[in-house]
Amino acid sequence: MAGHRVTARPLLRWLRSIRPERRNLRADVIAGLPGAISSVPNGMASAALIGVNPIHGLYASFAGPVAGGFATSSQLMVITTTTAGALAAGSALEGVDPADRPQALLLLTIIAGLVMILAGIARLGRYTRFVSHSVMTGFLSGISVNIILSQLPSLAGANATGDVALTRAMDVFHPGQIDLASLLAGLAALAILVGLSRTPLARVSALVALAVPTAGLALAGADQVTLVKDIGQIPRGIPLPQLPDLGQLSFSLLTGALAVAAIVLVQGSGVADAAPNRDGTASDANRDFVAQGIGNAAAGFFRGLPVGGSVGQTSLNQTVGGRTRWAAICSGLWMIAILAAFSQVIGLVAMPTLAAVLIYAAAKSLRPRELVSILRTGPTSEIAVVTTFCATLFLPIAAAVGIGVSLSLLLQLNQEASDLKVVQLTPIGDGRWSEHPAPARLPSYRATVVDVYGSLLYAGSRTLQAKLPDPAGAEAPTVVLRMRGRTAVGATFVKVVEDYAAALDAVGGRLYLSGVDHAVAKLLRRTDRTGASEPVGVFEATEVVGESTTQALREAESWAVRRRPPNSDQ
Repeated sequence: MAGHRVTARPLLRWLRSIRPERRNLRADVIAGLPGAISSVPNGMASAALIGVNPIHGLYASFAGPVAGGFATSSQLMVITTTTAGALAAGSALEGVDPADRPQALLLLTIIAGLVMILAGIARLGRYTRFVSHSVMTGFLSGISVNIILSQLPSLAGANATGDVALTRAMDVFHPGQIDLASLLAGLAALAILVGLSRTPLARVSALVALAVPTAGLALAGADQVTLVKDIGQIPRGIPLPQLPDLGQLSFSLLTGALAVAAIVLVQGSGVADAAPNRDGTASDANRDFVAQGIGNAAAGFFRGLPVGGSVGQTSLNQTVGGRTRWAAICSGLWMIAILAAFSQVIGLVAMPTLAAVLIYAAAKSLRPRELVSILRTGPTSEIAVVTTFCATLFLPIAAAVGIGVSLSLLLQLNQEASDLKVVQLTPIGDGRWSEHPAPARLPSYRATVVDVYGSLLYAGSRTLQAKLPDPAGAEAPTVVLRMRGRTAVGATFVKVVEDYAAALDAVGGRLYLSGVDHAVAKLLRRTDRTGASEPVGVFEATEVVGESTTQALREAESWAVRRRPPNSDQ
């Protein structure tokens, strides 16, 4: 019985944390309605971006907020469709036959969800900070431009061809490609979006942009314009869950799911930072990873497309007065009501208006000032932002994500290696030390204390090896290398220490390490294979800063003095 009580306690705590509060419930229910209404055009447009029936976007817009909303630590985060996730999914499914694409989308979304859940369980949330701002800006800018280019054919009613969005957009301008009625409808939708952006109707501007031009086309009898129902049949009512077809599994689909997961998780971490909890509790990135994974798994089973923490929907949730997680959950419940009542109306929406919604949203997400600022910060940032931007434009999204992540890591390692600095410390009394540039060569029969700024992992250790004073030509030099604050070292650093200790031993000198963390000291003693006449001297750090370095310096000086020849002037 006691074991059952212990097992039940976490479940009871979770149930207490998610139960609606009477004082906030009315505000949350009301706040959920604008979110659901704005999700109609956004969800449909995201599905159009993938190349599937827009109804799948609405399925995701109810499953994601409801299932994910129960699990988030960022209570105001709305887990719903995002254009970046949709573009990644569309790229992964580009080679799939249109008839098989809905089933492949279902499987891709579920796999992406499982990856996100595993990432949260493995506590990988802290690694999102390793994706540099320059890389992320280049990637998101590339996605925005890709969305604009990919939607130009639909806006103009053109049957464009090409290998990438850029070539398809250029094909639109060939003679005879543009359908005038489609173009006018799309431009009218864009005009409505821009015109209402600074008015009280801004929150429903996307819905108005879909409805008004569509009604105008119907009145004008422009039946050549593609409608949503022409893309696929619009089912009535609420969908039932469906199991995935594992026969659709492929390597490209798997890598596409990984790309979707990476994009959604990085974006979601930014959403959590922008939407702090009203009760002051801290957000947990790993729990939000799991929540977004649950949202994707639910969206997949209900035939929806990938979902994630949405910047726009979360911002709207805050603006309209959402107070707890139930505002996001209610937006999903309102979407179920919309599907039950208006699913057939959705089929009458003109596709050029959906393209206009996507183009407008993508154009708004571009931040030219931020791009210019990054380009002015130096060559490293320039390389990062330009490379990632071009990769996103011309390569599949999965490849662009891989390049972006790899580039972030390479830039991080390069920065750590180039920032490493070696200095010489000289005691000036009363436990104080003066700092000077490290000498290029070591003096004979004297002790030299050096300190290091920067990372000693990987390339940083090799940079240290190049910057340490050269013992060649000196006699019996000793070196004290201060390591205070280093709680971990790698095999590369151990190898560098071994080589430097051997080089000192070859000229009668010795290496000492001071301020060494206890765990690092055990590692160094266990791995000391220099073959030198004396092992590396290791002095562990104490509570008194500088104490171990002073002890190491005394022993190093004593070593050098003992080896000084009689009557030596040195």
